[in-house]
Amino acid sequence: MPIEMHPTRWGDPARASALPEATRGLVELVFPVIDRTVGDDEAVAIPTSRLPDEVVAELYGIVGARHVLTDDASRRLRTRGKSTPDLLRARAGDLSDAPDAVVRPGSHDEVQALLGVAARHRVAVVPFGGGTSVVGGLVARRDGYAGVICLDLLRMDRLLDVDPVSMTATLEPGVRGPQAEALLAEHGLTLGHFPQSFEHASIGGFAATRSSGQSSAGYGRFDAMVVGLVVATPAGTVRLGHAPASAAGPDLRQVFLGSEGAYGVITAVAVRVRALPGERRYEGWHWPSFDAGVEAMRTLAQSQLLPSVLRLSDENETALDLAHPDSIGSAGDGPSGGCLMIVGHEGTAATVSARRTAVSAVLAGLGGTSVGEEPGRRWAAGRFDAPYLRDSMLDLGVLVETLETAAHWSRLRSTYDVVSAALKASLGEPAMVLCHVSHVYETGASLYFTVAAPEGDDPLGRWTAAKRAATQAIVGVDATITHHHAVGTDHRPWLEDEIGALGVEVLRAVKHAVDPQGILNPGVLVP
Repeated sequence: MPIEMHPTRWGDPARASALPEATRGLVELVFPVIDRTVGDDEAVAIPTSRLPDEVVAELYGIVGARHVLTDDASRRLRTRGKSTPDLLRARAGDLSDAPDAVVRPGSHDEVQALLGVAARHRVAVVPFGGGTSVVGGLVARRDGYAGVICLDLLRMDRLLDVDPVSMTATLEPGVRGPQAEALLAEHGLTLGHFPQSFEHASIGGFAATRSSGQSSAGYGRFDAMVVGLVVATPAGTVRLGHAPASAAGPDLRQVFLGSEGAYGVITAVAVRVRALPGERRYEGWHWPSFDAGVEAMRTLAQSQLLPSVLRLSDENETALDLAHPDSIGSAGDGPSGGCLMIVGHEGTAATVSARRTAVSAVLAGLGGTSVGEEPGRRWAAGRFDAPYLRDSMLDLGVLVETLETAAHWSRLRSTYDVVSAALKASLGEPAMVLCHVSHVYETGASLYFTVAAPEGDDPLGRWTAAKRAATQAIVGVDATITHHHAVGTDHRPWLEDEIGALGVEVLRAVKHAVDPQGILNPGVLVP
């Protein structure tokens, strides 16, 4: 069974720990430290389930009583996602968004039947994979509904099909990242999708949010991997993806990819897979400035020489050594100052050697300095640990959160500048703003910001104001409001700025067609 995440924390409770002494010492030099550790959440009351008895009885008839959970403990564990605002609310004793029931279907047909019940009784349905949303994607609007069901896809965790000739595989939506890799490895295959949420997020969640992993330079974004979908909607079943490419009108897969459970429940995902790499080599490169490193990334992308992993920390993130969360506060590798780039190559020994030689020649020619494989090994060892660091900082009264965007190369620096300035102006001193680039394309790249600031009297209000200022800055330079975190409720106010009023009407029209009663994740994505 997957690990159940605590409502006030990220990840495996056994991996939660206090900051190392060196790191805590660094924090105390910059921020006022206050003990904000939290106790047992079971002391926090949650609203009594208000799901009508007749609805519960119908749910029992579809999935069985043991798969309809209305106890407080189960409902707590399915309350909201894992953004800092989500955790701050839970830490303050607010679990008011708890669902009225957690329902666990075991098949597409059960999902379809459950949606029928929900539509007849006007019960809101929130599809739930790993619970790792960081944009308010799991908080449904309650007004006008008889209740809210968390549709937990935990039981739908099978590898349904492998086509080794076409190099595709079909998985159910509840398969978590590590489980997907383990199932595919039995066939000598890999998906190659490793977002920071990898250890807990699900295949269905990857598809529903257009996830992008840390190896996107070599393997692509998750939406680029998807070749087919099966989706249950209140209006019926949609099956998409019959060939490697098609000119049969608009690609409707793109309607459901990124739809965040508002258009349907994804019940099967067919993906392109790759051969399991026989060799993985990660290494560090030093650059005299962020601009120099970004220019090197652009050169690689536009020369079709991308490695499997390519990420660049700016000067602040490099100085703090955030690429290695377990060693913040210790001496870093290589020359002081400047920026650290992590470059990773995966594949056969021959392909890794050839690509590494070609990439290294380009990087050296552009002024980069190799600092060996130790920084790469340390990054790989701690690549999923940053959320645990966030929680440890919250325990000390330090507000830590992230946001991300993407822009064309010609506007990347200006986007970086205005977002950094907006965050610093909103949060004030002694706030820290860090950034890295970890997803690159021929035409542009993403920017991923991390901020740390004293929590103040109203940490939730502080972050809300900072996020609003940063998003307004993003909109002002025509960058995207989200590159891979999705829209949820957090970005919804700015969706019209990105797609226009007519674009919003198109989304509403699709919503009405597939979900005429509006029961699917109401209040999320669609303005």
